[in-house]
Amino acid sequence: MNLKSTKSSPVLTDPVPINKSRLGIHSNMFPYSQSGAPYLSGLRKIPRKKPGTFDDVRSNGWLDAMRSSSPPRKRILKDFNVEVASDDRDCSYHSWMVNYPSALNSFESIIKCATNKKVVIFLDYDGTLSPIVDDPDRAFMSDNMRSAVRSTAKYFPTAIISGRNRDKVYELVGLTELYYAGSHGMDIMFSVKGSMSTDHSNCIKSTNQQGKEVNLFQPAKGFLPMIDEVFRSLVQNTKDIKGAKVENHKFCASVHYRNVEEKSWPTIAQRVHDILKDYPQLRLTHGRKVLEVRPVIDWDKGKAVEFLLESLGLTNSKDVLPIYIGDDRTDEDAFKVLRKGNRGCGILVSPVPKESKAFFSLRDPSEVQEFLKMLVQWKEPNAL
Repeated sequence: MNLKSTKSSPVLTDPVPINKSRLGIHSNMFPYSQSGAPYLSGLRKIPRKKPGTFDDVRSNGWLDAMRSSSPPRKRILKDFNVEVASDDRDCSYHSWMVNYPSALNSFESIIKCATNKKVVIFLDYDGTLSPIVDDPDRAFMSDNMRSAVRSTAKYFPTAIISGRNRDKVYELVGLTELYYAGSHGMDIMFSVKGSMSTDHSNCIKSTNQQGKEVNLFQPAKGFLPMIDEVFRSLVQNTKDIKGAKVENHKFCASVHYRNVEEKSWPTIAQRVHDILKDYPQLRLTHGRKVLEVRPVIDWDKGKAVEFLLESLGLTNSKDVLPIYIGDDRTDEDAFKVLRKGNRGCGILVSPVPKESKAFFSLRDPSEVQEFLKMLVQWKEPNAL
């Protein structure tokens, strides 16, 4: 795709060096010794610490990252305490769209790139298929969106790649014809039928909810006890912070502060920091009003996209057009993979201007739904 931009992608906390090996899970993915247990034997009790002056989280940029990843819904002029006119906000958004044009308005250009190619669809869940809501347990996709995704999967291989627990996102989507990847791509489920050889050391046979045989790829399975321990500690150490919510996504844990007053953000950041400094094999990344704890391995949503494409025998860039739609910082890893060599099409879902490696943009889930419907309408005449 001849669509280039000078925009840089958001920087995650503690980035992991890229391993040149695309799919093989080698020992050098782990910067720490993996002999025996994945960490010190026995579960350690983590002492509760007082936040103090918050020098740690201020000096390492956590608070700045929390604020930058959580823009206010409405910008207020501090001196006058009035809202900026909506047409000014629209003007800013339209200026941003010069670099990130609407995927709806650019649909013909996208389809032109898809001519005589196998289109593969990758979708994030929260903020892409469902709206961002205060309670993540109530982030439901609409029936119309589910119908659009089902129709999309009828014509194109379609995968959901989410930061959520894979079982949870499957429960929310409820479609058996999709491929699912949870924990930011560290827990991938795909059908045995039609897949290529899966002789990777972290790939095992299992069964899905319908009792059918599937492949599971879990490159971070050695971290399960550690993630579980840290999750319990996060729950214990944030339970007195009003509005805080901790989730266990199996291979990662998240601390939501969407419902926490901003004056308490330093407290919640310091509590998380005090826990993680005892776990050098874990790192923190920032999402939309969420702190996410993940293993330090060379794996992300971009690697998950590459793995699924290879597992499905769809790695030939001349014959395949991957389209990835997502709204979060973690989706930038996938956008970067697709941008490299104009390999595919990244579409950022955002109602506000922000830096991205995506080629195109959509405002919200309703536009995602419309884009999927346009894909199906384009394909249906050719399928007859």
